[in-house]
Amino acid sequence: MQEMTRAEAATEEKAAPAPPCAMVIFGAAGDLTKRLVVPALYDLVQERRLAQEFRLVGVDLAAKSTDEWKAGLTEMMQEFVGRSGGEFHVDKIDEGDWRWLTDRMSYVQGDLTDPGLYRRLGEHLAELDKRGGTAGNYLFYLAIADRFFSVAVSRLGAAGLTGQKDGQWRRVVIEKPFGHDLASAKALNAEILQTLEENQIYRIDHFLGKETVQNVMALRFANGLFEPIWNREHIDHVQITAAETVGVERRGKFYEKAGALRDMVPNHMFQLLAMTAMEPPASFDADAVRAKKAEVIGAIRPMSEAEALQNSVRGQYGAGTVLDKAVRAYRQEPDVAPDSNTETYIACKLMIDNWRWSGVPFYLRTGKYLKRRRTEIAIRFHQAPYSLFRGTDVERMHPNWMFLRVAPDEGTALEFAAKRPGPTVRLASVSMDFAYKTWFKSAPSTGYETLIYDCMIGDATLFQRADNIEAGWRAVQPILDAWAHNPPNDLQIYEAGSDGPDRANELLAREGHRWRPLD
Repeated sequence: MQEMTRAEAATEEKAAPAPPCAMVIFGAAGDLTKRLVVPALYDLVQERRLAQEFRLVGVDLAAKSTDEWKAGLTEMMQEFVGRSGGEFHVDKIDEGDWRWLTDRMSYVQGDLTDPGLYRRLGEHLAELDKRGGTAGNYLFYLAIADRFFSVAVSRLGAAGLTGQKDGQWRRVVIEKPFGHDLASAKALNAEILQTLEENQIYRIDHFLGKETVQNVMALRFANGLFEPIWNREHIDHVQITAAETVGVERRGKFYEKAGALRDMVPNHMFQLLAMTAMEPPASFDADAVRAKKAEVIGAIRPMSEAEALQNSVRGQYGAGTVLDKAVRAYRQEPDVAPDSNTETYIACKLMIDNWRWSGVPFYLRTGKYLKRRRTEIAIRFHQAPYSLFRGTDVERMHPNWMFLRVAPDEGTALEFAAKRPGPTVRLASVSMDFAYKTWFKSAPSTGYETLIYDCMIGDATLFQRADNIEAGWRAVQPILDAWAHNPPNDLQIYEAGSDGPDRANELLAREGHRWRPLD
């Protein structure tokens, strides 16, 4: 495949800068801000997608000055240089672009529960409107513990910082986890909707900021080749994988409460499933797209407790070797109970009860400290009839697969059978492969760049709506309930650096299927 020509690259569309605004990060001294949000803003500076009047305000309990906050962020950015394997990595930091961003930073110290913090923040933002030209447009980013989401929103409302008038907009970005089960997700939606309108709420999932996830819709709906065969008549089953080569790192306290199911399935995994299985929307309008995604998640077949136990597998990593490095078991991680039964791996089988997908199993798996990092949607097509090849040297038919690689090595591949050269009829599996990096010129990305920019321009297409969130929790609630009501006798310890627990293979083997290997 050839790369884009210079002429094509020169005429490639560039996004216009976002309108003037002040972005306020609650949790400014936290890990998420340093690892992902600020690096994404740096990338937006490099792409010239922020207004000259953009301002960044950090808010946190930590007693810091603006200069100390900026110095800590600068140190973290330098650590990313030359580092590979993470969400953000660069060969060098452009000093001019980084200074452009740091010159627009300020820091406000305070307690999220203190109404006085919000009064001081309001005064600070009003000053930025006057001196920085931010035009009264505010984007509040809640990079904080989920127990503070509704507190921060209600305090912002009480301080008069969420009201929209005279063309000014006020928007709130809420990180996951958005609830811990169906009841808590409903409660959180009800609480924040007392202060905000739905169109002011941006429930973020950074998976949807990845170009390859967004390309699933383009692949399906912009090509007459694929959509006609994207149904139960032609597809045997679908495997969705999000395998990680990292452990829980410094998130032991959070992970002990969440586990892999809550952490990954109702959000990341279901977003991949929705993109794969949704019906075509009437347009790419945000409400049209989100309605179709909510429909397909809502069509997931409810399970009884027995079915939930039969169709789910939980595992926990033990000690092992990952990427040639010895790693400890989950129960030896900081802030993890030595007898913890929290799952670090989940696999499940789901059925979608609609005309397009009835009878097609969707298998989902995600886990930590697995053999390879891979996020992928693998679509297995029905087997071709064998009768034509009787009397030949063909012993079995080769299945056809389509792979949508989200990360790493982003791209799309088709696997099909071809005749081997020679006088007899023998088949071999061959592949046609499209890789983003060999066709398109793309800048490094954390996945947050597109989403932050979309928040600033008011495009909610890639964000979850309240009904989408609740539909996701409704689908996994039977598994949560089944696990809560039954002792974790089925929690299998798998070796770090493996494909996961053996029982996950049994989930597919019952119907004659098997997982795609992570090699």
